[in-house]
Amino acid sequence: MNEKLQIVFGLLGGLAVFIYGMNLMSECLQKAAGEKMKSILALLTRNPIMGVLAGALTTAVLQSSSATTVMAIGFVSAGLMSLPQAISIILGANIGTTMTAQIIAFKISDYIYIIIFMGFIVSFLSKSEKVKNIGQTIFAFGLLFLGIETMGGVMKPLASSPVFTDMIAKVADIPVLGVAVGTLMTLVVQSSSATIAVLQNFASQAGPDGVTSILGLAGAIPILLGDNIGTTITALLASVGQSKDAKRTAVAHCVFNISGCLLFIWFVKPYAALIQYLSPKGPEVDVISRQIANAHTLFNLTMTVIWVGLIGLMVKIVTKLVPDGKKEIVELSTPLYLDDKMISQPAAALQLVAKEVVHLSDLVKEQIQGILEIVKSEDTKQIDTMKEKGVQISELYDRITEYLAGLFSSGSLTEQQASQTASLMYILSDVDRMGNLSVELADCIREKVTNKYKYSQDAMDDLAKSLKAISKMFDSAMDALQNGAPDQADKILKRKDKILDLDIKMRKDHVQRVSKGQCKASLTAPFTRILHSIDRMGNSCINLADVAINDVSFNYFLTVEEK
Repeated sequence: MNEKLQIVFGLLGGLAVFIYGMNLMSECLQKAAGEKMKSILALLTRNPIMGVLAGALTTAVLQSSSATTVMAIGFVSAGLMSLPQAISIILGANIGTTMTAQIIAFKISDYIYIIIFMGFIVSFLSKSEKVKNIGQTIFAFGLLFLGIETMGGVMKPLASSPVFTDMIAKVADIPVLGVAVGTLMTLVVQSSSATIAVLQNFASQAGPDGVTSILGLAGAIPILLGDNIGTTITALLASVGQSKDAKRTAVAHCVFNISGCLLFIWFVKPYAALIQYLSPKGPEVDVISRQIANAHTLFNLTMTVIWVGLIGLMVKIVTKLVPDGKKEIVELSTPLYLDDKMISQPAAALQLVAKEVVHLSDLVKEQIQGILEIVKSEDTKQIDTMKEKGVQISELYDRITEYLAGLFSSGSLTEQQASQTASLMYILSDVDRMGNLSVELADCIREKVTNKYKYSQDAMDDLAKSLKAISKMFDSAMDALQNGAPDQADKILKRKDKILDLDIKMRKDHVQRVSKGQCKASLTAPFTRILHSIDRMGNSCINLADVAINDVSFNYFLTVEEK
């Protein structure tokens, strides 16, 4: 294999190992963090400063500003976060992402294989999920540096190539060209951390004199600015098909990085001199990696300090760039909160699922209220409307179930998250059953109207009483689940006893009316079907109450307050 191909394949292979290591480390860190991820997410809505802090911490855990940005866009789209809150998260994410470059600047090439071996041993031998995740994080950390080392090794021959050094000299002398190169690199790789790692490695190659960098800090800074612009494409792609505010969040990310580039591009050399003054001293090839990391950190810190006090202005800018359009009519079967891009961040994705289940329960509450009205009015048009809504609610249930299945199959859930998610599926099943039984009751009323069944007024009054009790039971059960109030569950059990007594009374009364000739015996079967559906609805409410009694509530998932 000729030298050029070796360089190309070495670069691509090293980059692949680096990106794989970074993604694996992100996934394992997130699992190891577990419940702490929820604590970080709970900071999101307090104020802009806390939002910046939460964005920085989340990015430090996920090791990806793109992942944090996608998460913020998902929360905005779901209505769990306001636009100003999301912008503060974006500002923090830009600070958090500089952690990767700072880590890369450490010279640990002599310890790479020891780190990989230690991580493998801990992961391989441990039976504890948490310790196993820590081991895999260490292993991934070693892979990350192995990729960097591989890229650095194949870049050395480039430093002695006159053609290449001439080309680099042009990039170093023309800042705009450097910005374009950095932007293009990140657009292709879809990771600013990866392209900055390549930049750090390349800048660490010695020029002809063997002491100075082939690129120099002044040449690296424009490429660094371009890397920051290129990473915004991930946010823009994530916002496609999302709400207006989600698109505005993505645009805010672009405005942040583009405005920073436009500001700093005029002061590249003074900025480079400042970074050199603040950074460790030594031969340029030995310290330039740290200088690039420091330049990256100071750039994002400076722009965050500028913009954190101007979030209101940022909101106006992005609202102007993405104006309000016509409101789209959303069908009941369309999830309001679910976002497929969030599946890789289970702590955030589960919040969206919990909100969607609450949304589904609200629709089912409307169905139960609707059946009460139908029992009184016996209006077939209302029955048709209820059946149409019932179909859409079932479709929404299917969408939520598929999303949860995707979460399980992703393998990103911790044992505790998997256990709580199983409880969520249990809740979801009973909520859906309540909706289906409401439709079944509507069909029973249609049968009564169509066949002109004559139930006594007492029977219809008792039926209405039962449905009112069911409605209260369902409301109490969902309230207990949403607010973590297991005491409510005891009240539900008492209401169930009342419904049972009423059910027995309705059956006895019907039999007595039949024996007296006040009601036809042929009506016993359809009337019993109505009572059976009500009884099953009561059982579903009891199931939901049992979950609440066992201290399972949506509070576990809903750490982000509504705006």
